[in-house]
Amino acid sequence: MEDLILMARAAKKRMKSNFWADCKKNADEHTVAALNNGVSEMRIKNSIAERVQSEVRGRREDEFYLKVKALLDTEGEVSDAIGRLTDREVYDKLSYEDKQRYTMEISTKYLAALNRYKKEKELKL
Repeated sequence: MEDLILMARAAKKRMKSNFWADCKKNADEHTVAALNNGVSEMRIKNSIAERVQSEVRGRREDEFYLKVKALLDTEGEVSDAIGRLTDREVYDKLSYEDKQRYTMEISTKYLAALNRYKKEKELKL
């Protein structure tokens, strides 16, 4: 029941802060810019829709993506990205099998973040 109340409060807050009007304005501006740059209108709208959905669900830009973005902005794609993104305190406490699993999870998350980063750079978001 508390979750429902929190969701209702968040929705009310979005309505009071003109969240949806701002989203519409943002989408329109990016769509016009995309059309001027020759980028598909549907691609830009899908990208903006994904971002708005994640905000509404409460998953703001996650910490891992921000780490990946900072790494890519400063140094570009590096060969030891997985090692740099690994939390050593957590990693050192794991068993051999858990270390393998953790590394695979980091790798999967990194590839998803890399694709998101490239998509945003391509669409200039």
